[in-house]
Amino acid sequence: QVQFVESGGGLVQAGGSLRLSCAASGIAFSLYALAWYRQAPGKERELVASISRGGTTTYADSVKGRFTISRDNAKNTVYLQMNSLKPGDTAVYYCNGALNLYEYWGQGTQVTVSS
Repeated sequence: QVQFVESGGGLVQAGGSLRLSCAASGIAFSLYALAWYRQAPGKERELVASISRGGTTTYADSVKGRFTISRDNAKNTVYLQMNSLKPGDTAVYYCNGALNLYEYWGQGTQVTVSS
C-alpha cells in the first residue's frame, strides 16, 4: 500500500517555529515530486511549497523567506520547516507526492498559530 503520513503539527505562538514531516512508503520515493499544501477554514487548498526530484524548490509568495521545504530520499521523508509563524499560517497542512499520472496525499496535520 502507498502511504503518506504527516506529523509535527501543533499549537505555537506567533513568531515561533514548527517542522512538519511526511514519511512515505510503498513508492519509489526518489522519483516523485513532492509538495506541501494547506487549507484554512473557509478557503481553498493552496500550494505552499514544492520540491522536484532534482531538488528545485518553489514557494508561495506568502511564505517566502519563512518556510523551507526539503527532502531526504534515504528516509523517504519530506519536511517543511516553518519559521516566524503568523496567525494567517493556521491551516491543515497536507503533503503530496506526484509522478506522471500518479498522485498521493497525506491525511493532513493541524497547525494553529496563536497571537
